[in-house]
Amino acid sequence: MGFLSALSPNYLCLVALRFLVGVGVGGSHVFTSWFLEFVPAKNRGTCMIVLSLFWTLGTILEASLAWVVLPVLNWRWLLAFTAIPCFLLLPFFGLTPESPRYLCVQNRMSDATDVLERMASANQSALPPGVLTYHRETNVDHDTLASESECLLPVRAKDCTIDDAKSSEYDSLAALRTLLSHNLLRSTLLLWLVFFSNSFAYYGIVLLTSQLSDANKSCASGVIFGLHQKDTNIYKDTFITSLAGLLLSAVLVDWFGRKASMWSMMFACCAFLGPLIFHENELLTTILLFGARACAMGSFTILCLYAPEVYPSYVRSTGAGIATAIGRVGGVVCPVVAVAMLRGCNQMGALVVFEVVLCFAAVACMFFPVETKGRGMD
Repeated sequence: MGFLSALSPNYLCLVALRFLVGVGVGGSHVFTSWFLEFVPAKNRGTCMIVLSLFWTLGTILEASLAWVVLPVLNWRWLLAFTAIPCFLLLPFFGLTPESPRYLCVQNRMSDATDVLERMASANQSALPPGVLTYHRETNVDHDTLASESECLLPVRAKDCTIDDAKSSEYDSLAALRTLLSHNLLRSTLLLWLVFFSNSFAYYGIVLLTSQLSDANKSCASGVIFGLHQKDTNIYKDTFITSLAGLLLSAVLVDWFGRKASMWSMMFACCAFLGPLIFHENELLTTILLFGARACAMGSFTILCLYAPEVYPSYVRSTGAGIATAIGRVGGVVCPVVAVAMLRGCNQMGALVVFEVVLCFAAVACMFFPVETKGRGMD
């Protein structure tokens, strides 16, 4: 769809094809769940931060590509070049192993055992003795800390009796009922709130970076403003603030834990945005926005790690996917609300909206029922 976008004969066709590109990109949360199911609990947070670094590098690569291609060629060439990495990625999906946890949920024990044996062989180690078993728990107990070896490989063989009804594939409606069940309802609703709020704030701060200084100048002179910031500054700011956010989250995530890292960075983001309620000089505005974006990026990264960790295997990708989708709604609503206020020269109102949204999200993080740091995945 990305490559076909470059051949669009008209605007409506382009919009339709980019919509389908968005559908494909919208499934990227599955990769996060898949990746985390292979990583040991003790360094799961650090590995996720390292993984997120490549997202940032991809963003910078795309911005750099646009910087080089658009002045020389046109947008069609940019879309065509952008689609090339997707084609290069496709063959690797046939080589990647399926998650043993997913295979267990599907009652494909022999396939799961084969994957574990290949992993053991690649790491020049041996599997523990025993028989691979899986028992789906109807009640998810967040207070029980189970080791990952206990969940997958018992030390001794056990009688494996699996209820056919439970081993059948969960359809979307059944998965949603599970997410809203008594045991997961609190986690699910809080995750939806935090994803919406964090996405609202993060994309809003990105837009503020490019529009706040112009708003100050234009509102003072009474002239309607537009986007005048140089492209090079946008690329540079994106890279530096994203990298700063990742480094900050890498330090905190396995030290303070997921919950404390998220709410502390959200409150820090509020602290950086606070002085911007009043008109500040350009240097101070840049410094404050830098800190706010770094904190927003850091908390967003940890949130994307926490969501798959908190759900059991049979609803992990569905739960994280719905939360991510609700977060996207926050990103869509943000320009309509906050940036519209900024364009209307109501800078104080726009910043107060961000402050309130971030405070709600930070408090919600405090009420998450479980800390997943060092905890085996259900």
